[in-house]
Amino acid sequence: MAQAGIASRRKCEEIIQSGKVTVDGEVVTELGTKVDLDTQRVEVFGKPLDKPRPVVVLLNKPRGVICSASDPEGRQTVVDLVKEEGLRLFPVGRLDFNTSGALLLTNDGELAHALTHPRFGAAKKYLIKFRGAVGDAMLEKWKQGVVLEDGTRTRPVISISRIEESEGGTWVHVVIKEGKNRQLRRMAEATGMQISKLKRVEFAGINIENLPVGKYRRLTTKELDKLIKEYAISEKNFVNNDRPKKESLPRRGKSASATRPKNRKTPRTATSRSDRPRNR
Repeated sequence: MAQAGIASRRKCEEIIQSGKVTVDGEVVTELGTKVDLDTQRVEVFGKPLDKPRPVVVLLNKPRGVICSASDPEGRQTVVDLVKEEGLRLFPVGRLDFNTSGALLLTNDGELAHALTHPRFGAAKKYLIKFRGAVGDAMLEKWKQGVVLEDGTRTRPVISISRIEESEGGTWVHVVIKEGKNRQLRRMAEATGMQISKLKRVEFAGINIENLPVGKYRRLTTKELDKLIKEYAISEKNFVNNDRPKKESLPRRGKSASATRPKNRKTPRTATSRSDRPRNR
């Protein structure tokens, strides 16, 4: 109710306890009652309660902060930095401990899943400082996809370009859609390079421009509308759809018997040994 803009959380509790809320036509006064707005009708003061829009915030994550809801070692987490929202928010994907920049946090699991799912993965733009010079050969390797130390190959980067060179290193802009663990650092190591600084400047088209390190903001209505339109897709649209299902019908030109399981034996007829024809 509070997320739907009815009133503050405390005021909403008073409204519930006063009997002004019904679920499927029945008055509910118990706080903490769970409802499903997709299948149940909730009314407040006799008016239908619309499903609340997801809450999404953009955090400019500092280096040295854990990208998790909690940490067993008691270190600061990204969730600690957005506690003022008063909502249960969780990070959309991850940023390494030593990586800073754009991180979305939300209370909507479906939206978070779509934003990080390989099939619908959002574009991520990074600003990287490499130690030393970055040659054209290295850029070309990243454009083709890089074989990592475990033998897997990354997808080709969406774009990569040098933006500044100095004695201290080379600054490069990179856009990817994958999200392998420590992917960019591993790609650098696999191509004989080292990263001294790594910052994500944009995620799913949301930029951290003018947002100080360690601070966050709620997405604008326009930004949120764009995310919902592009990524708020019901899970039934992509679960088990990553790979086409194999046809169970026989292939063209094959007999039906060719599709029998190998381990299944053809049943014998009930003929006796004496009934079988003898070889002469």
